[in-house]
Amino acid sequence: MSTASAHIECDKTETVAGRELMMSPPGISHINIQMNLGGIIWQFLKGKRCKVFSEAMLVLDGANRFIPDLMIVCDRKKIKAKYIDGVPDFVAEILSPSTRQIDIGTKKDTYEKFGVKEYWVIDPMSQTVDVYLLHNKRYVLDKSCHNYSPEDWDELTDKEKETAQLTLKISLYDDLIIDIKEIFAV
Repeated sequence: MSTASAHIECDKTETVAGRELMMSPPGISHINIQMNLGGIIWQFLKGKRCKVFSEAMLVLDGANRFIPDLMIVCDRKKIKAKYIDGVPDFVAEILSPSTRQIDIGTKKDTYEKFGVKEYWVIDPMSQTVDVYLLHNKRYVLDKSCHNYSPEDWDELTDKEKETAQLTLKISLYDDLIIDIKEIFAV
């Protein structure tokens, strides 16, 4: 077994721009969001060509080996026994204090460079989801959704309520509509 494949199998480290980073265990809020969104996507994709993965090793190249919180892969040839080999169609990262800068900086830039079509940044603290879509090889913020508390919702004006983004759609499927509340449900 090669050193690289042993590395992929054994430890929870990522290689980001050539630097190895140890992964901290996620918090309960992070796990809850990951399970909620992953479950919604998994249920929708049953029987379809694309597959959803959680905590799977993603190998983009020798300098970039990530463990995204969630990803969707439609090209089954990229799915290996121990990792995903190549660019997924969709990635979601859930921010934590220790990964925030990497997820919205280096990782976002790397996903963009490699051509990941859609990238979601999920913030448990602010309960927001920012959806980035690849246009002309650059990420463009397509929408930002917020999980409003009842109190926050009551404070919005009628115009603000009309324009509030309360559902998300993964661009791969027109009929996969996700209520923001389902992502952050406890």
